[in-house]
Amino acid sequence: MHPPTPPATAQRKVILVTGASGGIGEATARHLASAGHRIVLGARRKDRIAAVAQTIQEAGGQAVALELDVTNPQSMQAFVGSAHRQFGRIDVLVNNAGVMPLSLMADLRVDEWNQMIDVNLRGVLHGIAAVLPIMRDQKSGHIINVASVSAHRVDPTAAVYCATKFAVRALSEGLRQESRDLRVTVISPGLTRTELFDGIGVPEMRAAVRAMLEESSIPASAVAEAIGFAVSQPENVDVNELIVRPTAQG
Repeated sequence: MHPPTPPATAQRKVILVTGASGGIGEATARHLASAGHRIVLGARRKDRIAAVAQTIQEAGGQAVALELDVTNPQSMQAFVGSAHRQFGRIDVLVNNAGVMPLSLMADLRVDEWNQMIDVNLRGVLHGIAAVLPIMRDQKSGHIINVASVSAHRVDPTAAVYCATKFAVRALSEGLRQESRDLRVTVISPGLTRTELFDGIGVPEMRAAVRAMLEESSIPASAVAEAIGFAVSQPENVDVNELIVRPTAQG
């Protein structure tokens, strides 16, 4: 027999954030911690998430850092299991980890295609698989999948990236339809100032994207606040989709 799951309160949830070493993930961890939630940060850069967790703690928040490789299902299970053992429940999973090495299809950068599929899609599936049994046992939970405006449109050089984000929207909607106790949210950011663009391996494309960011972009904190809005809703309110982008983005 498992011990009874302690109740969550609207003010103090246990929230897991993947890709929390920078960008939207770090901003989300900081924002939700400032709202009083207990945060579990996951990323491959253990030193970085440990530093973020420490600054949260120094500000009076509660946070722990756990090394995580979302492409490895065993790593994801260990991440979720450790958080569950420490806090006794999991209220929210923010599937945020992602990569975006843009290139033309004709360049045949197949390793980068596979990397996007592994992180952006399989990573989300691994997260869902790890938390779903716990949330079903609790009869409550919230899965937030960070997609992109590229889940709503397709642009040259982004075909595979868009394909992974379209897939995240599709599986999120399928999970929503299959669930009655589980909330499912898709957050689709537009041009956001993060490290995501550093992974573009084609110098000309990386320079072009950076120029776009200089012209029109939002801070990661804007996306974090949108995630906070979805989290803060009453349990009977499921915010399914939010698109957050610069006013000037075409």
